[in-house]
Amino acid sequence: MAEAFFIFLLLILLLILIPKAVLSAGLRLRVGLRVRVCPPPESRPRAGYFSMPFRGFSLYYPMLTRIITTFAIFSFAISSGLSFGPADKPEGFTELTIGDSAPDFSLPGIDGNSYTLQDFAGPDVLMVFFTGTHCPVSHGVEERLMTFVKDMADKSFAMVAINPNHSSGLRPDEFGHTDYDETFADSKRYAEDLGWTWPYLYDGDEQLAARAYGCLATPHVFIFDKERKLRYQGRFDDSRYRDPTTVKSPDARNAVEALLAGKPVPVEKTRPHGCSTKWKERSAHVAAEEEKWQAAEVEIAELDAELAKKLRINGTGKVRLINVWATWCGPCVAELPDLTAIARKFSRRNFELITISLDDPSALKKAQTILSQNRAVSSDKLAKTLKAEGRTTNNYIYTGANTDALAAALDPEWPGPVPYTLLIDGEGKTLFRQVGKIDPETIKQEILKELKTYYEAK
Repeated sequence: MAEAFFIFLLLILLLILIPKAVLSAGLRLRVGLRVRVCPPPESRPRAGYFSMPFRGFSLYYPMLTRIITTFAIFSFAISSGLSFGPADKPEGFTELTIGDSAPDFSLPGIDGNSYTLQDFAGPDVLMVFFTGTHCPVSHGVEERLMTFVKDMADKSFAMVAINPNHSSGLRPDEFGHTDYDETFADSKRYAEDLGWTWPYLYDGDEQLAARAYGCLATPHVFIFDKERKLRYQGRFDDSRYRDPTTVKSPDARNAVEALLAGKPVPVEKTRPHGCSTKWKERSAHVAAEEEKWQAAEVEIAELDAELAKKLRINGTGKVRLINVWATWCGPCVAELPDLTAIARKFSRRNFELITISLDDPSALKKAQTILSQNRAVSSDKLAKTLKAEGRTTNNYIYTGANTDALAAALDPEWPGPVPYTLLIDGEGKTLFRQVGKIDPETIKQEILKELKTYYEAK
């Protein structure tokens, strides 16, 4: 890591110490392969370029600058931890093995109390259940978890849930199955909305408990005996779906019931399935993805009533949020950040935002500029579906003489004013419509109602 950082500094110095004047002075450099620095043609008033007699290849100075800069950034990325990926384990991560003692912890609960391992010393069996607020697999087991805890109410059993995630470790598009953030406040709201009666602790600030227990994903279950020795770890059960009929192996229940009966656990270890633990170290990856998103280009195309009708009919299986707006409409422009944030949140799901500007077609560039400022861009996943449909963008400017034909194509119930927002399902059925500025929370709830917060069995 230190070597990469040194290379980074060295390359930056190289860029500073080689003035462009030298590069345009017609010097001849020999470094193994002959490299001739030539003055630029009259038609090229920029800095000099390298002419490398290697199969007719010419390397211009700006190109060289970009190459060196890119390599320097890459070197710095390695040295500063940008290479930390979703599957990487952070410093201090420990994998518990069967028979290990339960690590102690001191964590705040959503009920306002602080908890340590000693607070759960009484019962014969303790289940430590790591789960967050954003994961569809965690959402899938919510009802089964409630049933399980109720079934254990008269047993010598205790459960504590712990949120291991840090919000900065998630990209915006990783919140596409939830209306909650991975924060203490939203952990509290999440548990209260579900009616949880057991302690739910927040480990996201330091993530020390998650590292000590070896939490790989949410959910991840650890079950301990009376002496608080690990007797089972892994998944809650073998289904990632909400439908309880898809469960064939209730592994956590089997382990608890065996321990309560004084019998060996039938299966001591399984593979946890769910969303990887979102470590704070992953924030560098999130920042890099944000930079990529901010650099993406925004396209806009012309749209007539016929194309609008095709978009309205849909049939793609994607939920569509169609927004009619104009650059001269203050509320329209004001709500664009909310609309594009919604689009990004659900960009990994079967969802897309379609914008239709009512500006005169001559104002296309102005509309494009405003859309660009508000990041109305397509994700890589969405770009593939657009290509399959023969389209290149989801941003349009209407070319018709009046809006009557557009209203007939989109929604005859649209009274005419903008902004106007229409939410339709994958087959074109209207789910929600709004004249005037939207409430983003309402829109997100309507989208989640259609897309679901959990995986569904086919």
